[in-house]
Parts: sequence; structure tokens; C-alpha cells
Amino acid sequence: MSLRTVVVDDEAPARAKLRRYLATAEGLEWVGEASDGIAAIDLIRRCRPDVVFLDISMPGMDGFAVLQALGEPLPAEIVFVTAHDTHAVRAFDVHAFDYLLKPVGPQRFDRLVARLRKLLVPSASLGVRMDGLLDALPPPAHYVERLLLPTGDSAELVHVDRIDRIESDRNYIDVYVEGTPRRLRGTLDAMQARLSPAHFVRINRSTVVRLDAIRELKPWPEGEQRLLLRDGARVTWTRRYLDQLPPGLALEI
Repeated sequence: MSLRTVVVDDEAPARAKLRRYLATAEGLEWVGEASDGIAAIDLIRRCRPDVVFLDISMPGMDGFAVLQALGEPLPAEIVFVTAHDTHAVRAFDVHAFDYLLKPVGPQRFDRLVARLRKLLVPSASLGVRMDGLLDALPPPAHYVERLLLPTGDSAELVHVDRIDRIESDRNYIDVYVEGTPRRLRGTLDAMQARLSPAHFVRINRSTVVRLDAIRELKPWPEGEQRLLLRDGARVTWTRRYLDQLPPGLALEI
């Protein structure tokens, strides 16, 4: 069963690119497009699509205004497509399914398609729905001070000072906030790139810790260090990562 999709963007090349992607996307069917907000409202009401690829910055009526005019509940899953990364939190507030940054690459689009096929079912969870919002953001020009993390059926904007450690588990990462894990889909490398190396350090292949969360270092075999963290967790700082300390960080051990 195909998911019916429409594309809304004021730039013709952007619409054409998404049409090409959709033409080869298994399980998705392009059924129409619009170049402005007014036309988009009419198109969505007429076609009743399953998925709307919606530009945010359009003259006259932006993407958020289109959703406001359509009202609640939203008539389709909304995938924002934008050249700016400043609206991700607001996209979450309106329950967007995903948030693609232009230019949209084929690999990023393929990941979205896989999630759409998987998540457009009644059992879709908020945590998995948030995956794309995390994936969408490129490494920042400055390091993040807060992360949007799931908590039950909602989400919380968490200051990084509350994070003790981050651990990878295959295709997921667990962000430990004051001892409680918050699970996201993603990679440890991508998350580490968003955090200041002055405060967060990789201690082994699967763990990043906040330096101020370390309560005790204890010598361990093979030149490693055993850490006691603020939340009571014990983790190992392996020799390989001790040998790769970031600039400006030195340990007298």
C-alpha cells in the first residue's frame, strides 16, 4: 500500500528534486504539489494525502501558518523541508514527523522513507518519531547547551549540565540525565559532535561522559582508568581514548 504524498515549496527546483526522489521511493506516491501556502491548503484538503513535504520559508504564508489554517488534528504526517536549522524545536511542538535540511541528500531521504513505512501505524512511538528531528540537524557552528529529549509521552528541553553520560546501543543512544536514561535513535559520533569537548569526552568506544560528572578515577589494569560518576555508575576509560585526549585537557594520573 502506497503513501500518498504532496510537495509544497515556492522553489521549482526544490519541488522537482523531491519529485525525483519520490518517483523511486518504494511505498510513496506523489499526487500533487503547490508553490505557495494558499494553494497548499486547497491541495491538501482536496487530495487528502498521507504525507506532506512542507517548506517553512515561503512568501505570504509560511509552513507553520499553513498548518494553523488546516487546524487540528493535522490531516497528514508533516515533513518540513527547509534551508534553516532554527525551527527544529517548533517543528516538534507542532508534532512534525521529520525535519529535512536543504539540500536533501539521497541517503537522508532514504532514511526518512524507511521511517515513514515503519511508523505510519497506530503503534508509532514518540521516541522514534523524534529520530528524524535529531538526525536533521548538522553539526552546529557552536556547541549545544540544551537537548530535546523524550520523557514518557512528551519531551523535555534538558540543559547539558544535567547529563552524566551518553552510551551507544547499536542504532540507539541512551542519554543519562541525573541517572535516568533517555533513548534516541542515532550515533554516538553525531551526538558527541554537538557537545563541547571542553565538557564532554569520549572514554571508550561506546561511552561519552561529562567531565564534571566524574567523582573518582581509579587505576585499572592495562593502563586504563575506572571512573565513578555522579549518578553512581562505574565506567572504564580505556587506554586508547586516554591516549587521544582533546586539546587543552590533561590528566595527572
